[in-house]
Amino acid sequence: MAEPDETCDVLVAGSGSAGLAAALRTSAAGLSTIILERTGLVGGTTAMSGAAVWIPANHHAAAAGLSDDRERALTYIRAVAPDGWRETEDALWRSFVDEAPNMLAFLERETPLRFSLMTEGDPHLERAGAVNVGRMLSPGVLRRKLAGPYARILRPPSLPHVFTFQEMLELDPFHHPVEAAFRRWPQLFWRLLTGARGMGTALVTGLLKGCLHHGCRIALEARAVAPIVEKGRVKGLVVEAAGAKRSILARKGVVLATGGFEWNTELREKHFPGHCDFIASPPGNDGDAVRIAVAAGAELAHMDQANITGGFPLSGSRRPFGVSSFFHQEPNAIVVNRHGRRFVNEYRFNLGEVIDERDPSTGQPVHLPAWLVSDQAFLENSPILRHFAARNPGWTKKAQTISALAEATKLPSDEFTRTIERFNASCASGVDGQFHREGMASGQAKKGPGKSRLSPIQKAPFIAIPFNRTIVSTKGGPRTDAGGRVLRADGRVVEGLYCVGVAMANPFGTWAVGAGTTLGPNLTWGYICAKSIICAND
Repeated sequence: MAEPDETCDVLVAGSGSAGLAAALRTSAAGLSTIILERTGLVGGTTAMSGAAVWIPANHHAAAAGLSDDRERALTYIRAVAPDGWRETEDALWRSFVDEAPNMLAFLERETPLRFSLMTEGDPHLERAGAVNVGRMLSPGVLRRKLAGPYARILRPPSLPHVFTFQEMLELDPFHHPVEAAFRRWPQLFWRLLTGARGMGTALVTGLLKGCLHHGCRIALEARAVAPIVEKGRVKGLVVEAAGAKRSILARKGVVLATGGFEWNTELREKHFPGHCDFIASPPGNDGDAVRIAVAAGAELAHMDQANITGGFPLSGSRRPFGVSSFFHQEPNAIVVNRHGRRFVNEYRFNLGEVIDERDPSTGQPVHLPAWLVSDQAFLENSPILRHFAARNPGWTKKAQTISALAEATKLPSDEFTRTIERFNASCASGVDGQFHREGMASGQAKKGPGKSRLSPIQKAPFIAIPFNRTIVSTKGGPRTDAGGRVLRADGRVVEGLYCVGVAMANPFGTWAVGAGTTLGPNLTWGYICAKSIICAND
């Protein structure tokens, strides 16, 4: 092996929640740790997120007198998982529920992050092991200056993080931005004055503070391009920076935390054929972990899995970049498939699973292209959406009649008209005969007493908005064991290589057990990998 340009104990590729959690734990254990970030901004998709985390059996729930334990959480995960997942993922689920509470306590001990419980319960309350409250948390606000020299280069969110996630649920600024700002104006004024922010900005700020305190070094605009392998063991990474390549050796281990591959056109079109509206992650997420792991001999899995939602464009000039949003959960909105028919309960929690349903014989999407259909009242009640629709001419289709809207969307007019008539009849009777969404009690847009989920589509002009995949992050990559070690096709470990977060073959795919089922596991898998590295070298 040629003389390396640099050597450390642990090398982490990626500065999102999973990578920062791994780096925090290894550095807190006294291991010299370098974090590589291929862009000039720190925080990855995490910094753009709402920062809800799903952590079962956590100490905040216990302090509030709420009953929960690891076995109950594991029962719930197994109960909501799709058929076949338990056979391959159960060991990873158990590792997650065992370590998630420890991870949360560790973060609050080693960083300024302070989490609080949210009022959201598990979305599948009818399943064994579910709880009404206690597993969903989110961080409070932090001043960005805690990130030291990186405060000015935190990746900015698509929409401002002036509220906490809890405040977003309570105040609903998506529908009532002026009222929400008025109700919290003293806090918002202080936050704007001091640079304090909530949600993903706060989460990354706190993690960075802890990493810097323990001596982590961050290399910006440094892309991991290939593994350095010696006698079957990954010893480090080839890194490209400033137009030149250099080698960094890692004595204890290499952690891949580079995010998904959704910006890689070839991989995305191969594993997600058909329509895709927007991508809601940083453009650097184009499959570095996949490429590096394969070069080291890894097996890939779950390449057809992703966080899939609805979304809207920030601006026409930045497409396909967009914002992930649950704007479809309105009483006078339905989602129809390419045949002009409703095909799902629009308030279903794991809606992305159905949107992305594939024909098993062809692998092609069954429902796409899909459309959200509503009327003028929908836009009147959604000022944020109305703002972005105005900035993106042509994104929404409008027509004075249902038949004219069918023509504009190229949907079969007769079937589309029958769909609208059937839905409006359901609104009149108060019973959704197809999907019974009037009885739904879960989902991100909970409705209080007296809030109907059924309102007719009748106020012209009628509107249709593309409702295909908005990909927040793909969730396929190298398969790992319960300790985060990358595996070969024969089940043997790729020595020295670990993978975390959405870069790995994620044990929670397109389906999820709660709104924080990406960041909660991501943080935990970073913690788990670090534990494996530390224990292997004790």
